[in-house]
Amino acid sequence: MGGNKMSTIKHMAFAVKSVDETLKRYQSLLGVGLDAKVVVAEKARIKVAIFNVGDIEYQLNESLDADGRFSQWIAERGTEGLHHICYAVPDIDAALESAQAEGGTLKECSSCKVIGSHPHPEGYVAFLEQETGGIELELMQVYTPEELEQYKSIRGI
Repeated sequence: MGGNKMSTIKHMAFAVKSVDETLKRYQSLLGVGLDAKVVVAEKARIKVAIFNVGDIEYQLNESLDADGRFSQWIAERGTEGLHHICYAVPDIDAALESAQAEGGTLKECSSCKVIGSHPHPEGYVAFLEQETGGIELELMQVYTPEELEQYKSIRGI
């Protein structure tokens, strides 16, 4: 991506049939996810368990609807698995410009129905149509503390 390198992996999102069952397996087999936060995101129509493995945030995502984004992904592939990797970038506009210069195309955010960079709970995000090894690509410019406060105040959080 030219001069706008990835700074880190923000999170890895897994499509699962059952957050509760999968989280229990992570906890019992690997001893990780013991401090997981499980939330239901009504807007996105998902249930998600969030926890860290080392410095990487894991998200176990279960669709609340049979035709939801993660349910469809599992049905198309016949298995649960790594759905997307979110890469943190220092400047999302520069990252998208660089990706598009290399032939990348923007994909609609299935939660927000927006194409291109837009505000999300943790930062400005965008998705690329291209996949790497069957894995969706998400880019995020993580909010500064001031931007996070502004996002929360606008949303009444």
